[in-house]
Amino acid sequence: MTTLYIRHPARADSEGALARFALVADGGALIQQGDGVLKGMGELIASSRRVVLLLAAADVTLLHVKVPPLSAARLRAALPNLVEEQVLGDPEECVLVAAPAAGADGLRAIAVAQRAWLEALVRSVLAQGARAVAAFPAQLCLPLAPGNASAAIDSGGITIRHGQYHGLGLAIAGEPAMALQTVRALAGDTPLTLYVPQEQLGEYQALCAEAGPAVTLEAEHWAHWIAGSKSTSLDLVPGLGSAGAKARDWQRWKWPVRLALLAVVVNLAGLNYEWLRLKREADNTRQAMVQIFRAAYPKETVISNNLERQMSQKIAQARGASGQVGPDEFTFQAAALGEAVRTLGKPPELAALTFRERTTTIKLKPEGADPALAGTLKPGLAKHKLDVSDIAANTLLLRTAGAKP
Repeated sequence: MTTLYIRHPARADSEGALARFALVADGGALIQQGDGVLKGMGELIASSRRVVLLLAAADVTLLHVKVPPLSAARLRAALPNLVEEQVLGDPEECVLVAAPAAGADGLRAIAVAQRAWLEALVRSVLAQGARAVAAFPAQLCLPLAPGNASAAIDSGGITIRHGQYHGLGLAIAGEPAMALQTVRALAGDTPLTLYVPQEQLGEYQALCAEAGPAVTLEAEHWAHWIAGSKSTSLDLVPGLGSAGAKARDWQRWKWPVRLALLAVVVNLAGLNYEWLRLKREADNTRQAMVQIFRAAYPKETVISNNLERQMSQKIAQARGASGQVGPDEFTFQAAALGEAVRTLGKPPELAALTFRERTTTIKLKPEGADPALAGTLKPGLAKHKLDVSDIAANTLLLRTAGAKP
């Protein structure tokens, strides 16, 4: 992945001047550099993971204002009032971004840029396919050594940085001698590192020799700007709000969304077809069961919804009429209980037997109750395929083994 750095010319010269750019790999290697019109960099912009705009120092003013301790949201709302006396025109027409608090005195650096111009610039980059955009003041993208000042002179003007969040710029540099004199005056007595174009290095070396040893001269290179940009976090794009965010390209999702909807429709149709098939099978099975029931019991006029249970009841009645008794009938269960009780040394005293829903509830008299009675009766009832369990004090439940409670 790569990052595209673009040094945008000052607004005063943006119509005729070209923007310088550098394409840098994540490891820091310089892949490509050059200059051109911003609108013609679409291929480079679209292929980069991130685009970093270095705004001309003359287009971004850095103010230093005493700011009360406020949350981030309240600070954004208060910024127009805090800088109103130091900004020409309406602060609402400016992008205002506060730097992080640097000390206990409450002074904060506030970057100020024209909103309409910056919004148009960022939208132009986003329209060419940028994934993420950042915009830093160029004066804060110069390398800075502690106790020193840094400056750059080129055809675009003068850029100077004399603190972490201190710097300014002039759109017109003038002759080398005049430019050097201006930079020296702005830097004061602070030791100065001056970056100039490679082709003018000899001319400035001669001028610096006359200016004294307080100026260190170096040939300008993209490595200086890239390293300097990583030393600041004062990004102006968040100050644009939603205008600085990339608009979603819904056109790209048109066919994926259509295919997803088609897949949903196909699956719903398949589910409905399967449900209808199963319902048809269930209806056919019930009709077959009703026909079998009517054939077996032609005199039965009422057929309940629980046909299986009704059929079981009829079969049980038929078995009872023929002398066959099943384990889910009271006669069978009572007989089996009596047989099991007779094997005990001391038979329990029964208070009541209640038969309901193919189960027998056995209530014992309290004076003759035995807590281990259920366990004692189990072996004798198991051979009749019956099961007994405690359900309450002095109360047992007798039912067919394996039946659901």
